Amino acid sequence: MYTEENLYSIALRECSNIGDINFHKLIKAFGCAENAWKAPSKELQKIAGIGRKTISDIGDFKHLKFAEKEIIFCENNNIQINLRHLDQLPFLLKECEDAPAILYQKGKINSNSHPISLVGTRKITSYGKSFINTFFENSKKYKFVSVSGLALGTDKEVHTESIRQKIPTVAVLAHGFHTLYPSSHKNLSEKILSENGALFTEFNSSRKPDRENFIQRNRIIAGISHSTIIVETAFGGGSISTATFANNYNRDVFALPGKITEKFSQGCNNLIFQNKATAISTIQDLINLIGFNSPKEKIEELFPKAKTAMQLSENQESIYNTIISYPQISLDDLANKIAQPTYKILTTILELELLGKVKSLSGRQFVSI
Repeated sequence: MYTEENLYSIALRECSNIGDINFHKLIKAFGCAENAWKAPSKELQKIAGIGRKTISDIGDFKHLKFAEKEIIFCENNNIQINLRHLDQLPFLLKECEDAPAILYQKGKINSNSHPISLVGTRKITSYGKSFINTFFENSKKYKFVSVSGLALGTDKEVHTESIRQKIPTVAVLAHGFHTLYPSSHKNLSEKILSENGALFTEFNSSRKPDRENFIQRNRIIAGISHSTIIVETAFGGGSISTATFANNYNRDVFALPGKITEKFSQGCNNLIFQNKATAISTIQDLINLIGFNSPKEKIEELFPKAKTAMQLSENQESIYNTIISYPQISLDDLANKIAQPTYKILTTILELELLGKVKSLSGRQFVSI
C-alpha cells in the first residue's frame, strides 16, 4: 500500500524551509523524493531557494525516522497518502502552483464528480441555512460533491445537509488525523466517511489545529473545486481568504448577497462590489453558471447539428482541433499551442461556442462538443 517514495516524501517535507513550492523544485530537479533526499550537497546548492540550513537538514536520519512512524500511523488508521508529483491529488488541486506536496486522505470519492466548495461564517443564520438547503435540493440530480472545512456554522451545515440529501461531501481539515477540531464534530466526520465522503488534510500527525493552519487549509478548499460559493461572511471573515485563493486560482466565485445592515452579509456584499464574486440572483441562475454537466439531449437542444455542420474558417479549425486534441485545455496553454495572444483566441472561442463546437468550463478551460 505504501512505497519508498511515500517514506522519502514525508521525510523531505519535514526538512527546514521545505514547503510545497521548494519540495516541487527538488522533485523537478531530481525526479523523485528519494533522489532529492540522497542528493549530494553540491547538487542541492544549484537549486534556487534551497539554502545551507535546508541542505544540511536534507538526509537527516531523524526526519526519516519520523516518516517511518507516520507511515505506521497511516497504516493503522486507513489513511491514504497522495503525492502531488505522482499525480495523485484529487480534482483540480494539482493545477495550483502551491498545491500540497502530500495530501492525506480518509475515505473514498468519485473523481468524476463535479466538486463545489461552500464556505461561510461560523454563525450561520436561517438565511444561509435556507440557501444551502434549497441549492442542494435543486442541484442534487447532478453528479457533484460538496467541499467544506468541517468548522462550526456554515461548514457543518454543508456537510450535514449533504448527508441528508445523499450528496457526497468532502471535509478539508486544518490539522493531522491524530485529532479532530472541533471535537464535537467527531460523529459528523464518521458519518461523512460512512456516506461515501472523504476527509483530506495536508498536515501530518504532528500538526495541531494552530490558527495559521486554517488559512492554509482554505487554499485547498478553493483549489480543489471548479467553483467556490461564499454563503455568509462578515468583513474580514475567514471565508474572504478562501475567495481570494479561488480568484488567484482563476476559479469561479459566487457570493450570496444580503441586507447591508446584516453583519454576515456584509463580507459577501463587499466581494460582489469589488468584482471578486458573482452575485447569486436565483438558484437556477447559480446552477447554470456553475456549469454542471448537461444531459446529452439538452446539449443537442442548445447546439443543433445543423449549426455544427457549418464550415469553419482556418483559424477556427486550428483552435477547434487543438481543443479536441487537448480536452479541458486552459486559455494560456491554448495560446502557447497555436502561438496566438489570448485576446484573439477568446474572440474565436466565442464564435465556436455560438456554432456549438466548443464549451467553456470554469477556470477558462475549453472542451469540444
